[in-house]
Parts: sequence; C-alpha cells; structure tokens
Amino acid sequence: MALGLIGIIGKFKQRARRPTPQELDRICDHFEHNARQIIPTHDIVRFAVATAMRLSEILSIRWDDVDFQSRTALIRDRKHPTEKFGNNQEVPLLFESDLIIMRQPRISDRVFPFNAQSCSRAFQRVTDVLGIDGLTFHDLRHEATSRLFEEGCSIEKVALVTGHRYWSMLRRYVQLRAVDLHNST
Repeated sequence: MALGLIGIIGKFKQRARRPTPQELDRICDHFEHNARQIIPTHDIVRFAVATAMRLSEILSIRWDDVDFQSRTALIRDRKHPTEKFGNNQEVPLLFESDLIIMRQPRISDRVFPFNAQSCSRAFQRVTDVLGIDGLTFHDLRHEATSRLFEEGCSIEKVALVTGHRYWSMLRRYVQLRAVDLHNST
C-alpha cells in the first residue's frame, strides 16, 4: 500500500481487449488446418468463448463431470480468492459447448487431456504468426462474459457461468461495445 501511495507501483490496468469474430475465425482456421497440430486448440478456443471458463478449468473437465442430458459440467476446485479446494461448481454448457465436448475422443479421463502451458503457448504463437496483436487466451473469458451480457443475461446468470460471487469482480470482465448493443435491443 505504501509503495502505491508514493507512486512506485501503479494500479493494475484493466484489460479491455476483445477478439473480433474475424480474428477468432482466423485463429481457429489456422489451428484446424495445421496438420502438425495435435491439440484440438480450435475446439478449446471455441469452448472458451462459449463457456467463459479459464484454460485450467477447461483442461480439468472430466468425462464423469459432464451431464449431457442437463447440459451441465462440474468444475472442480474453481478458482476463488479464499477457497482453494472443494470449491466445486456446476455450470451450464451453453451454445455449442456440449457439441464440442461430444466430438472429443475419449483417450483419457479428461475431455481435454492437455497441458495448459502447451495450449497457451500454441495460442500465443498463432496470434503472433497471424499478426493479431495484444490478444491472450484469457481475453476469451472476457469475450464470453461480454457476449452473455450482450445476449441480455442478468448479472446473476452471468455470475453462475463465470463463477464470480460479486458484481465488483465480474464487472472487470465486461467490455461491452456500443455497436454490439444494437443487435440485442
């Protein structure tokens, strides 16, 4: 606190980067048509945008945690500032996310049995190759959250999807664009 008061460290700068639909399509097309790409990163990217999950949450989903009938998944030990374990949460599988899961091969007890660092690096490498500046995988969570609000979902519904318990925490993930509000009114 003292360092902030004397100006040595500044306030955290909130990210406001959202990918355009064209950028998402280019990224997914690049992954999908790369014969050397073993990880189904195009599906992981689309899943992130459909669910607002963190990469670690996506990669931790077990087949046993998915209920296709109710279109829900259990996220185990979901990130929380004070609760590190036992913070399990059932979340809805919105949009095409259940279909993305269905097309994954059952080669492990996890739906996406891949390393988070490998996925994150692959994503960053492709955005660099495609000349897409300033986009991180975590920005997909911001995109998904903003889309839910643009669809007209209430704060409570969006919080159920994202796992946020307080509006003050959820608010930082919302970057509404004026032009997108024309489609939802």
